[in-house]
Amino acid sequence: MWSNPKMKRGFTLIELIMVIVILGILAAVAIPKFTDLSGRANEAAEQGVVGGVRAGISTYHAAQDPPVYPTDLDSASDGDCSATNVCFNVVLSQGGITTDDWSKSGAAYDGPFTGGPYTYDSADGSFE
Repeated sequence: MWSNPKMKRGFTLIELIMVIVILGILAAVAIPKFTDLSGRANEAAEQGVVGGVRAGISTYHAAQDPPVYPTDLDSASDGDCSATNVCFNVVLSQGGITTDDWSKSGAAYDGPFTGGPYTYDSADGSFE
């Protein structure tokens, strides 16, 4: 079809500019989707720790006879933390979290990423 031997094959400047524009549009759409991934991952990790604390509270409750919730998450009733005698520090360390990541002000626990506050109610064992 293009049998002219003097015609060079290649891309025109317009074609190259169009490809660059299309790639720029794709990048402009995709980059914002990935910019806050670490923030969302940190928030999800904190929610995972909160779930672990809730599971620890439930484990403690189920192991008691009669079933009671721990009066305090900061220390166990007999001074020892164990799988059946939950302590906040023990529950956090099971998830690879150090207590330095969390802080406590009054009765509220502040998470490292969303900031909380999370409060524990010994009447019903809730950690919200």
